[in-house]
Amino acid sequence: MSIQVKGLSQPDPRRWMALALLCLANFMVIMDTSIIGVALPAIQEALGYSQESLQWVFNAYVIFFGGLLLLGGRLSDLFGQRRIFMWEFLILTLASLLAGLAWNETALNVGRALQGFGSALIAPSALTIVMMLFSGNPKELGKALGFWGASAAAGGSAGVFLGGVITEWLSWEWTFLINIPVGVLALVLSPGLIAKGTRGKGSIDLIGSVFVTAALVLIVYGIVTAEHNGWGSPATIWTLVLGAILFVLFLIIQVVKKQPLVPLGIFKTPNLAAGNIALIMLSGGWIPLWYFLNLYMQQVLKFSAFAGGVALLPMTILIAIFMIVLTGKLIAVFGVKASIVIGLTALGGSMILFSNYTPVDGNFLINVLPASLLGALGMSLAYIPSMMAAMSGAQPEEAGLASGLANTSYQIGSAISLAVMVAIASTTSASEIGSNTIEALNSGFQAAFFWSGIVAFTGAVLALLFIRSPKKAESDIPKTM
Repeated sequence: MSIQVKGLSQPDPRRWMALALLCLANFMVIMDTSIIGVALPAIQEALGYSQESLQWVFNAYVIFFGGLLLLGGRLSDLFGQRRIFMWEFLILTLASLLAGLAWNETALNVGRALQGFGSALIAPSALTIVMMLFSGNPKELGKALGFWGASAAAGGSAGVFLGGVITEWLSWEWTFLINIPVGVLALVLSPGLIAKGTRGKGSIDLIGSVFVTAALVLIVYGIVTAEHNGWGSPATIWTLVLGAILFVLFLIIQVVKKQPLVPLGIFKTPNLAAGNIALIMLSGGWIPLWYFLNLYMQQVLKFSAFAGGVALLPMTILIAIFMIVLTGKLIAVFGVKASIVIGLTALGGSMILFSNYTPVDGNFLINVLPASLLGALGMSLAYIPSMMAAMSGAQPEEAGLASGLANTSYQIGSAISLAVMVAIASTTSASEIGSNTIEALNSGFQAAFFWSGIVAFTGAVLALLFIRSPKKAESDIPKTM
């Protein structure tokens, strides 16, 4: 697949060191979505969260992260990738300090929201820098995207492991404070490793930014609170309706505005829209797998936080090895389209295995390890080609926008899917009359696994129907990595 993001005229001799820093940033951004999972009970006890309000430790980050990614991509295009990368690392570092020192739930929620804001501007600028550093050499680009994809997947899995270690051996505050030395390191190293990047002309579509961010926040908020309020309650219905109205108004603004936040013509780029749909469906299957597998191991099989984190390491190792060493070669052989279809199918198969073979008396080697490795294999095979499809054909002045769209699709897909699957799990568990608590809880997990598998299978079908695979695109993928 041809990647038209403009790169440097000569290879940057610092590009591999820069890539290490960018992958560290990506790891940190994704890790912040998962590291607090094991720490939630300790946070609840320390700051007095109710059972209903505790979800906002997670959701405040995800909603602002997903809702502001488009703005982050646009700012990156207008003001230069390195400048935005550094400014938002400063914001993320200060927000992590606030969260780690939080004295009540309001302070922590604000800190988490600011962490999401900082991450939303880091992610698109960092990915754009990766594309610019390596776009002149398809072989190197494939390898760089392998490292990039592995850092994201590892961040999600390692966050659970680190969260368990930190909470058990230090305290919950350090799940936030761990970001500070990484942030300081990034701020110190960035000027020497990363070029300033390109700066575009134009203005910021503030009205469009407000409308799309508010729309995404309301839609995600409506879904994540529907479990408590009820799907048919006026609060849920009006929140979702208002979010939908604001999104339609955003689209109208983009049509009539001379310099919109998202020029809708970008979706005419071959595979861009289909690539974003693939990312939505991929995250819609993968994030629930990670989330409910962690709960199954700790709440049903009674693993400790540390043991649950260790149990996820085989997945993390497989993803890292597969993405860095093999994914590019397989794309070269099978093509982008086939790689996405096979990957999403494997991920769906993993979820179906979990939905049928996770008994309350299960064990790791039989009921967890095989299906988890199949899911990791599917994620490894589908993520990079989906990202390549979503970024393909982007003009230099729209590279940040394309990156922002791709990251938005992944994050919003994960937030919406996880909210829906949590609701399905809760409803299924509540309907298990006569079952003991563990059996009912496990039935809910199995239902969530099943429907997450359906999401992945649906993504495979959509990719089969809509991803284009022209012969020339296949030749652009390196044969070796």
